[in-house]
Amino acid sequence: MLAASLGIFFILCSIPPFWPLILAYLTWVFCIDKAPIHGGRPQQWLRKSRFWVWFAGYYPVSLIKPNVLHGLRDKQTAELPPDRKYVFGYHPHGVIGMGAIANFGTDATGFSRLFPGLTPHLLTLANNFNLPLYRELLLGLGIASVSMRSCQNILRKGPGSTITIVVGGAAESLSAHPGTADLTLKRRKGFIKLAIRQGADLVPIFQQMSNQRGSRLYKAQKKFQSVFGFTLHNMGLMPYRHPIVSVVGKPISVKQKDHPTDADLDEVQARYIAELKSIWESHKEIYAKSRTKELSIIA
Repeated sequence: MLAASLGIFFILCSIPPFWPLILAYLTWVFCIDKAPIHGGRPQQWLRKSRFWVWFAGYYPVSLIKPNVLHGLRDKQTAELPPDRKYVFGYHPHGVIGMGAIANFGTDATGFSRLFPGLTPHLLTLANNFNLPLYRELLLGLGIASVSMRSCQNILRKGPGSTITIVVGGAAESLSAHPGTADLTLKRRKGFIKLAIRQGADLVPIFQQMSNQRGSRLYKAQKKFQSVFGFTLHNMGLMPYRHPIVSVVGKPISVKQKDHPTDADLDEVQARYIAELKSIWESHKEIYAKSRTKELSIIA
């Protein structure tokens, strides 16, 4: 998608009659358009496109709502009433985050069916919205900037508003190894503070991907991360096929506070981590049979 978008843009740049339009477009992108910090410009026809169903089916990607698919008795598990706001925390980051894209950037895995009344917004780095044409695809999918201002703008839209943050970031993607579940979470409290200030419930989501520590891919990603701040997948024309299962946990109720204390953050974080571990314990025998170690919060 990125390569195709930039390729088309550069081809247009090579055609002089298009230069005035390109100049006007770039002025719009860099000086006028505020959609990246206001939830994008979501188009349901785009989010529901058959292309994304194929995209999700390639790996395949699945979004699991436990009480619906596994008959769990706890009615609070993964039930998200549309009269609340939600901050979804997605763990772990994985190599690129294909599960997050399929589950929350599109409707390919049935988000609207599983959680009616909620409006999903997957968040990504603000720099992605500086990429001509590609940014229009992101905005059309309802993907927005992960900046604090963007998060606040979306959640202030009221009940039913949701944002999805891939909490661990690039550092966590390098900890994704076969059979392990190492999360970068202890010092990641910004999303918790945001949820408390906005009165939005926190919802942990767990999935796992892998990358062999010490491999050439790992070393290349480490070098790339040190320069650009994020990492890349393998260099083939197509990414590796690997089942991606995302399990939605029980919402963590949050009481709104304009100025949460450190104690408030620690208390909510403890409940959040406990629920994340509960997801792991409840589903590891189904989706992590080949694990070599248990879930670990490493940083």
